[in-house]
Amino acid sequence: MENESGKQNWNSGAELIVKHLEQQGVKYVFGIPGAKVDRVFDALVDSSIETVPVRHEANGAFMAAAIGRITGKAGVTLVTSGPGCSNLVTGLATATYEGDPVVALGGAVKRADRLKLTHQSLDTVSLFQPVTKYSAEIGASSAISEVMANAFRAAEFGRPGASFISLPQDIVNDPVTSQILATPYLPSVNGAPHADIVSLGQMIERAKNPILLLGLMASQPKSAEAIRRLLRRSQLPVTSTYQAAGVVDQQHFDHFAGRVGLFNNQAGDKLLQQADLIITVGYSPVEYDPALWNNGKATLVHIDIVPAEIDSAYRPARELIGDIETTINQLTDCISHPVTLSDKAQQVLEDRTKQRHDLATRAVNMRGFAIHPLRLVRAMQDIVNSDVTLCVDMGSFHIWLARYLYSFRARQILMTNGQQTMGVALPWAIGAALVHPNQKVVSVSGDGGFMQSSMELETAIRLKCNLLHIIWVDNAYNMVEIQEEKKYHRSSGVKFGPIDFKAYAEAFGAKGFAVTNAEELESKLRAAMDVQGPAVIAIPVDYSDNYRLMEELNISQLF
Repeated sequence: MENESGKQNWNSGAELIVKHLEQQGVKYVFGIPGAKVDRVFDALVDSSIETVPVRHEANGAFMAAAIGRITGKAGVTLVTSGPGCSNLVTGLATATYEGDPVVALGGAVKRADRLKLTHQSLDTVSLFQPVTKYSAEIGASSAISEVMANAFRAAEFGRPGASFISLPQDIVNDPVTSQILATPYLPSVNGAPHADIVSLGQMIERAKNPILLLGLMASQPKSAEAIRRLLRRSQLPVTSTYQAAGVVDQQHFDHFAGRVGLFNNQAGDKLLQQADLIITVGYSPVEYDPALWNNGKATLVHIDIVPAEIDSAYRPARELIGDIETTINQLTDCISHPVTLSDKAQQVLEDRTKQRHDLATRAVNMRGFAIHPLRLVRAMQDIVNSDVTLCVDMGSFHIWLARYLYSFRARQILMTNGQQTMGVALPWAIGAALVHPNQKVVSVSGDGGFMQSSMELETAIRLKCNLLHIIWVDNAYNMVEIQEEKKYHRSSGVKFGPIDFKAYAEAFGAKGFAVTNAEELESKLRAAMDVQGPAVIAIPVDYSDNYRLMEELNISQLF
C-alpha cells in the first residue's frame, strides 16, 4: 500500500529488492540460495523473473555477464553469505575487466552479528572493492532502493563492470516502507568537443600512416555501426583487440589487419609499428599491453566514454571523451576524402589477405591426426554463421581462433582477455542462449578449461539451451606449457589425465560426440551442430606448431 509520501509498505526487504529488479528490467537471476538470502529467493517465486539455480557461484556470475555484454543491461546473480560470496570473486573480477555489466547480491549475517565470530561472517564489501566498480552494504532498510539504483547505474554507465551489494539478513527479512527508485534508463552523453573532433580530422588528413586500434567499447553495437561508416568514408587501415571482434564488416575487410593481443607479431602489430598516428577507440590497456605495440614514434589519440588509464607506454596526446557513436559520426563528417595508404601499409594488408586465402583454401586438406589447429579453425568457420554466437574460453585455442576465425557482427564472439579466465565459455553460452533462444550458440574450450565449469551442463540441459560445446583435447594446460618450454626448455605442472568426454556429456543428458580420426572431423562437427539442445564434441588437437604463435607465422609455411 502506498502512503501519502509516495512510499509503499513492504512485508520484507526481500520483496522490495525483487520489485526493484523487476522495474530495472531484469529477466533472470542466477545463483545458489542459503539461509541468509532465502527470503529473496522466496520473493522471486511471485515475480516475473526466472530464477536459475547454478552449480557454482562463479558460473552464475559468468552467465549474468554474458547477458550484460550482449544486451547492455546488467545481468544479476544472487548468492548466500560467506563462501557463497567468496566464490563470486573470479566472476566479478572477470566481468569488470571484460567490461560486462553485472549486479551481484550477496547475503550477510545480521547487522548485530557483523563483528562477532559467527559462521559465514565476512567483510564482503572490502573483499569486492578491488574487483568491482561499486561495492556497498545496505546499512538501513530505508536505503535498499537507493543502493540498488546506484549499483545498477555504476555497473552499466561508462565502461561497464560489476557491482556488489551486501544484504544483511535482518535487512532482507524485516518489513520496510520505501519508494522504488529503479532507473532503467541511463542519462545520455554528448560526443567529444566539436573543435577537438575537427582537429582530429585534420590530423588524419596530414598523417602518412594513420591507423585505428579498436577496443572493447568499440564493439558496442551503436559504436560499431558508427565506426563502419567512418571506415567506409576514410578507408583507414584498422586493427583491433580480441574484445572488438566483429566490428569491421565485410566491406572493409581488405583494410583490416586482423586482431592483436598477447604476442606482438601480427599484421596489425606491423601497422602499429609503422604508424605516425594511432587512434584508439574504446580501448583500455588491460586488453593489450601498450608496451607491446607502442614504440613511442606515433601520435596517440584516445576516443572513449572514459578518460585514458595512463600508462608509461600509453600517454595520449589528445583525448576525445564522450559518447563514442556521436564522436565517431562527427569525425566521419570531417573526413573529405579517403586516406592514401603507404606502400608499406598496402604490403602488410595484401599479405594478410593472402594468408586468409591460404587458410580458407588449404586448411581443409590438412589430414593429420590429431587435428591441426588451423584445420579446426577452418571447420569452425563453416559453422559459425551470422546467426551463431561464439563463446571462447582461455587457452592455446583462444589465440588460434582470435587470429584466424573472422566475424562480421559486433559481439558475435565473446572472448576473455582482461583476466584471461578459464572456464567462462560454457556459462557464457548458457547466458547467450537465454538472450537468443531461437539461435544456436557455440562455445569452445580446452579440456582443462572445460572441467572448471562443466558441471553447468546440467544447467544447460535443464534450461533446454540450444548450444554446442567444442572441446580441444590435448590432456594439458597447453598455453602455460608453450610459454614454459620457451623460457625454461621444459614444462611443469601442466599435464593431466584423459576423460571420455562423450560419455561424460551423455551422463548429464547431453548428446556426446568424439572425433576419432581425421576424416570424420567435418561430418561429426556438422552432426553435433544439428542437435537441437545441448551437445558436446571432443576433438583431439595437435599443438606441435604452437611455438609458432610466439613468432611471425606465415600460414603458407604450414602447408
